Formats: sequence, structure tokens, C-alpha cells
Amino acid sequence: VQLQASGGGLVQGGGSLRLSCAASGRRFSSYAMGWFRQAPGKEREFVAAINWSDGTTYYGDSVKGRFTISRDNAKNTVYLRMNSLKPEDTAVYYCAADQYGSGSVLRRTYSYDYWGQGTLVTVSS
Repeated sequence: VQLQASGGGLVQGGGSLRLSCAASGRRFSSYAMGWFRQAPGKEREFVAAINWSDGTTYYGDSVKGRFTISRDNAKNTVYLRMNSLKPEDTAVYYCAADQYGSGSVLRRTYSYDYWGQGTLVTVSS
């Protein structure tokens, strides 16, 4: 599976962005999908995930209530809608795929087999 993230950019605080992650390859629907982010000098942080079977979603505490993850299996794409953006949301955002993944383990980077290249989100104050 190859992943291509897009949609990043510069946005003012309080604004919104939607990230997309397009997957190539077969059986996209069998993959749990996750979003992580990494700010300069910081560790990679879990943002959101959606499991492969029933669409259950998981969110990091810092984005809960502001971000929404969704998927369109017909388009082989996962989305991250980001509202009420804050300067501390500034980071490179990565999408990742884990075949047949589900549960709280999706919060961990080691669960994922495939990673996209990242897209930069910059939130100005």
C-alpha cells in the first residue's frame, strides 16, 4: 500500500483544513487508517484513527471535539477534518495504514505497516 497525504497549508488560528490521504493498492477497506503529527523537536503524536471493520474512531486528547476522521472506501481515501485550529496544531501530519487494525492499539505508531510522506500544517496566531 502506498499512501499520499495532501491538503496541508497555512491557516489562521480558528480556521479549518481538511487533509486527505489517498491509498493505492488493493483492499483499502481492510486497513485501519491513522493520522499522526510531528512538530519540530517533538515525538510523533497520535491524532486520530478509524478501524477497518465498523468505522469506530479514536482521537488524541488534544484534538478531541475539533478534528474528525472519516473514510471513503470507494475512493480509497481517508480524511481528517480539522476545525478550530490552534498554533499548537502546527506540525507535519502523516497518514498510516494497518491491515485489520482495531482497538486502542491504533494509538501507537508501531501498529502501522505503511506510512505516507507527510503534509505540513502551519497555524498562525
